[in-house]
Amino acid sequence: MALFVLLDTSALLTLRDDEPGADRVERALAQPQRCYACFLSRMEVLYRVWKDEGERAGRLAYEQLRGLPLLWVEASEPLLERAASFKARHSLSLADAWIAASAQQVGATLLHKDPEFSAIPDLDQEWLG
Repeated sequence: MALFVLLDTSALLTLRDDEPGADRVERALAQPQRCYACFLSRMEVLYRVWKDEGERAGRLAYEQLRGLPLLWVEASEPLLERAASFKARHSLSLADAWIAASAQQVGATLLHKDPEFSAIPDLDQEWLG
């Protein structure tokens, strides 16, 4: 297992909604110099909560996310190429390709509840389900 972790959007929503696995996400966040998230998760949290619970709840979830002690992996050319490689080789959503690429770029274990990632054998990952 990697020294670092990267939280998928599903992990961030697990924490928000206090679902099974939230305790694992909390433990990851307790080590702020080792806990990452992909830039795209900010948009995913905002739109998913907005869609399900309304704009006000979405904006609140976004602000709460911004307050977490996360290191953010931002878009770059190398990340774009790595994400494109994942998207070309695996049946992933665009967001999941960026997130998987982010985890691999920083050498992190991906914490998630997304079954799409199970198809990627060369991705260090931990299922939160």
